[in-house]
Amino acid sequence: MTTESNHPPAGEEPLLRCGFAALAGRPNVGKSTLLNALLGQKVSIVSPKPQTTRTRINGVLNQPGMQIVFVDLPGIHAKQTRAMNRYMNRTAISSLSDVDVNLFVVEALRWTDEDQRVLDELQQAGLPILLLINKVDRAQPRERLLPYIQEVTQKAQFVEVVPISATRPTSLEKLPEIIAKYLPESPRMYPEEHVTDSPDRFMAAELIREKLMLRLQEELPYGLVVEIEGMGPSEDEPGKLVVQAVIWVERAGQKAIVIGKGGALLKEIGRQSRLDLNRHFGQKVHLELWVKVKEGWSDDENAMRKFGYET
Repeated sequence: MTTESNHPPAGEEPLLRCGFAALAGRPNVGKSTLLNALLGQKVSIVSPKPQTTRTRINGVLNQPGMQIVFVDLPGIHAKQTRAMNRYMNRTAISSLSDVDVNLFVVEALRWTDEDQRVLDELQQAGLPILLLINKVDRAQPRERLLPYIQEVTQKAQFVEVVPISATRPTSLEKLPEIIAKYLPESPRMYPEEHVTDSPDRFMAAELIREKLMLRLQEELPYGLVVEIEGMGPSEDEPGKLVVQAVIWVERAGQKAIVIGKGGALLKEIGRQSRLDLNRHFGQKVHLELWVKVKEGWSDDENAMRKFGYET
């Protein structure tokens, strides 16, 4: 008499629910906040300004029986006046067909033309769509929430509709299990301890850019990019990481804003960035910052390629 075993042969990787899930939506609906909350650490920067996320960022969630690679995408938006806007839309839209399931994130009690545009692109991609209604904890008046959910649910054939709050972890506990149902069975794609495939230089630049966007929300909307010119161990202090970064702006007047009176603002940005870099890399960081001007870089595809935005 023989018995079958559910265990894989020795040396073979067990099969999991494993695949890619894209976070799609218009700008500022909370996609990056949601990704960070699901992973329990920051892999995508967050600010109140729309279009903070500029490129595709992968974050890996490992739970028993599943590995979900979340793909945080730039917000799909209508205004495409600059090369940067067109780049972000192309990046987001091209990724919608390159995953296993799409997570459509909307904001409770709001539906805009940009939301509709995202939904149109998702339907064209032809993959399962989970509707995630975010910020339900802020929905006022509360009695409008259920009619809103019912109305939005009718807009497409969603495989699941899940009300969530990206800032309340308890509302997200069941979400990975729901998403995993729509992923194929396969061996693990990344090592179990892996959280993101973003290079260290990219993460360092993004963490610095986040501090700038948080501090300069009104004065400096989008014409800013951070380039890491040097990164490596300190020659003078063992165990310390040296990061040399240039903050590029589009006009001389923006340079003065970033530096601040007597250099005070740049010094504070450096202090806040250094603390975040210390946490991210798990070691002390010596950060050197400069501010330089590259006229109109966000509408110049050659300049964008130099800064890592492949157009």
